[in-house]
Amino acid sequence: MAISTAPEANLSDAIDTPTLLNNIVVVEGNVDYKGRPANRSKSGRWKSAAFVIGMEMAERFAHHGISSNLISYLTGPLGQSTATAAENVNAWSGTALLLPLLGAFVAESFLGRYWTVIISSLLYIMGLGFLTLSTVLPSFNSSGCQHAENAVTCSPSEFPIIFCFFSLYLIAVAQGGHKPCVQAFGADQFDGQDPEECKAKSSFFNWWYFGMCSAILVALVILTYIQDNLSWSLGFAIPCLVMGFGLILFLLGTVTYRFSVNSEEKSPFMRIGRVFVNAARNWRATSSTLSMQLESQGSVPYQGPQEFK
Repeated sequence: MAISTAPEANLSDAIDTPTLLNNIVVVEGNVDYKGRPANRSKSGRWKSAAFVIGMEMAERFAHHGISSNLISYLTGPLGQSTATAAENVNAWSGTALLLPLLGAFVAESFLGRYWTVIISSLLYIMGLGFLTLSTVLPSFNSSGCQHAENAVTCSPSEFPIIFCFFSLYLIAVAQGGHKPCVQAFGADQFDGQDPEECKAKSSFFNWWYFGMCSAILVALVILTYIQDNLSWSLGFAIPCLVMGFGLILFLLGTVTYRFSVNSEEKSPFMRIGRVFVNAARNWRATSSTLSMQLESQGSVPYQGPQEFK
């Protein structure tokens, strides 16, 4: 299933009147999943946005299903102190909040939103699966046990702890790809130049946050109870299954999606990155050397001393 990445025309040249192609009204700057101009009546709008909202609900359910009760898991089965558990959770949460910057760069410059969401979802499912598996690994070893008069205390072995944090940081990487892409991809399903779709686009964000908050509420109420009173394995397996269902739902909507084709201009992230690369290359060069390089490349016109008077 190929998604076209052919350059688009400048969207600022779009006109207000509908664009016709073989008597079919198409959406400027958008293609369908086969790379053809997007048919306005058969693509996008609510029939596509519903799949994207479902994907976001699954992701928020999964994320808050593990993050809300994570300290209890670290201090319980993994035997960490409250201070150590809080420190580890803060480090993980901070990393998860920073990684969307990297995810946005990758999506904007290389993969596009659609493929970034799919790859991130697969990483998400993998991380949740590993986290579920870590709960059934033997957490204690006999070499770390100390025998007292009436009790035996054991310290957790290292491998389950390392495997648990590997799973958590894999989930953080996956969220870094999800967070900047899913909502933007949902908004792409509405044409801002069409009055009716522009109004629906405003409603989309309302329903987006309604669905997201509903999923978080269900996760906090149900999964926390399951994890504390029934089983950690079940409490982590449910988010994994829900995330898998969300990915399937997202893929089912592929035939209805509108895909924004790439602009002829390079990604702004690439242009920003080029500034830092050039600065690193030329940090020892003198101003006269830089001027000669720019003139030889035709980047700037020669400026005589009189122009600075």
